[in-house]
Amino acid sequence: MPAAHRSELLRQVLEAMASDDRVLDELVLAARTHSPEVARLPEAENRRHVQVLLAAGLDSLARPEHPDDQDFATAEALGADRAAQGVPITGLLRGVQAGRTRAVRIAIDRSRAAGVPDDVILEAVLDLDRYTGALERHIVNGYHHAELQLSRTTRDVRTQLLRALLLPGAADPPAADDLHQAGLRPGGRYYCLVSDVTDPALARALEQRLLGLGGVYGLVEGRLTGLAAKPPGTDDLAPAVLLIAAPAVPLTGLRDVHALCTAALAIAARQGLRGVHHLVELAAETALAAQPLLADLLTDALLTRLDPADDFHRELACTALAYLDHGHRLGHTAVALHLHPNTVRYRLDRLAEITALPLGEDDTATRSTVPDTLRSWWALRTWLARARG
Repeated sequence: MPAAHRSELLRQVLEAMASDDRVLDELVLAARTHSPEVARLPEAENRRHVQVLLAAGLDSLARPEHPDDQDFATAEALGADRAAQGVPITGLLRGVQAGRTRAVRIAIDRSRAAGVPDDVILEAVLDLDRYTGALERHIVNGYHHAELQLSRTTRDVRTQLLRALLLPGAADPPAADDLHQAGLRPGGRYYCLVSDVTDPALARALEQRLLGLGGVYGLVEGRLTGLAAKPPGTDDLAPAVLLIAAPAVPLTGLRDVHALCTAALAIAARQGLRGVHHLVELAAETALAAQPLLADLLTDALLTRLDPADDFHRELACTALAYLDHGHRLGHTAVALHLHPNTVRYRLDRLAEITALPLGEDDTATRSTVPDTLRSWWALRTWLARARG
């Protein structure tokens, strides 16, 4: 079989892989499973780089030159990004190699399924292996080059200090002199800020906007994070950025607060929120999200007779959740859902018959207590999340 045809067959397989979300999910899972350091980065960041590297692999098959003669700017950028994000080189390589191994396995299986002869698959995989070997070398080169550059900058010193303050496992707290050099007061109180910005170039742009608040900023677990001397406002962000801001606390309390901010960021992102959101506004969702087993037990106990496959049951649950979100106010709920108040009342009555949830209006004798409302709200949110898959 001609070499050109061989490459074309593998190109078709990789094109299908690159456009298949399930394949991307598998490669991301492999990388995150085999490298805890990579898993601490946002999954979207892992996914972005997997997509870029797959596209680079596709491009390599169309080029006749030796792998070392090809353009590996993408791989070097990946290495540089991971260095800036504080991922150790060993963790980075474990993630890359795990994704590489899984990608080759999928490519072999799909090529065989497409009827490509084994000897052609072997030759093509050897070509691909030479490419991926060169790719790993350039990832390492990009990492070490960025590491060297970072070691020469004040930003890296401040980022390392920030990570020591916010991440578990730091051997010793930063010395007072180091804090002063970074512009922090040992006895001061600071607002912990965690954003959804992971791209180092975008992070630098956001950092410049936030520097007016005072404090220290850098990439922590892959996200632009900071300790601000003043609370942020919406004007401090680009429109598409999501940022969680905690109340000001002493330096000794920042590690636990940072963990809460990270958890709240994930919740806010799932809700499609943008702009500045305060941690205390998301306190209920953040606290409840930390108890998934209890959420499942509560939901099974209160909503066991609801069928996730039943459209009407999902309508009932959505209406009841909106009713609770609007403070048991029938009129407000009807306006929000574009329904007649009688329709809302009917759905609440039907849900009460099926589940016995206490969903009375405030002016009735059947109004629920605050714990009742919390349990109902939590169970409905959990059940709807399950129903949506």
